[in-house]
Amino acid sequence: MSLPVFEPLDPDKIKLNLNTKRIGRKILVYNRTSSTNDIARRYARDKCNDGTAIFAEEQTAGRGRAGNKWLSKRSDSIICSILLIDNVLNAELLSLTFAVATAEAIGKQSKSRAKIKWPNDIMLSGKKVAGILLEATQDNNENTYIIGIGLNCHQKKSDFPAELQDTATSIDIENSSVVDRIALAKRLLVSTDHWLEKARQSKQKVIDRWSSLSILLGHRVTLLYNGKKFAGNCTGIDPEKGLILHLDSGGVRMFDAAHTSIAK
Repeated sequence: MSLPVFEPLDPDKIKLNLNTKRIGRKILVYNRTSSTNDIARRYARDKCNDGTAIFAEEQTAGRGRAGNKWLSKRSDSIICSILLIDNVLNAELLSLTFAVATAEAIGKQSKSRAKIKWPNDIMLSGKKVAGILLEATQDNNENTYIIGIGLNCHQKKSDFPAELQDTATSIDIENSSVVDRIALAKRLLVSTDHWLEKARQSKQKVIDRWSSLSILLGHRVTLLYNGKKFAGNCTGIDPEKGLILHLDSGGVRMFDAAHTSIAK
């Protein structure tokens, strides 16, 4: 049986009628690269590249948070890095904004609405469908960030490693059909552009939308922070200091995304 041939990502088709102000001013698609974040880092040297979106059909050294690898077969995913130069948002708010934007771009698939599992996972039907990696870089004394997004599109359950088959999913799995990656890439750029502008205008709008999409809010959570475990009830999010927990041991504490993960 021959393998299915999916339509390749095309920068001209993604750019066509793309109604954005900042994101997607320049769109690049690589056939194969080590990491789109590494490519974006090279473009960060020129202010004119602000808002550039870099896609790849295949990565040989894709990475996630905490040094984890991002695994994907060729053309199975949307692998994208977005470059923000002279960014005015702090890292915590930026992370929340991209989580909201990605969940909004995915939207409702089959009977499930994309949700957010802090700090960087997007979920469908309780399983991970996308991840976000935020990296800061200082170039030309500007506050520059590279945001990498990996979004599972065409994977079958058997494509995931055995240890992930019960916790990971793809849009095709959820819909029992083949998603149009070009249309989804366009939605991702438009949603990102929209929510970055919202965040610049009002932190509260991002917090409110994040709260409505969060799977942690109001639930008991166990976190790993700098190697130590903390458990408590998630009561909210702070746009500068991170996830807010009412600890089992008493008191309230905030945990930033850069040093925290959800305990398994």
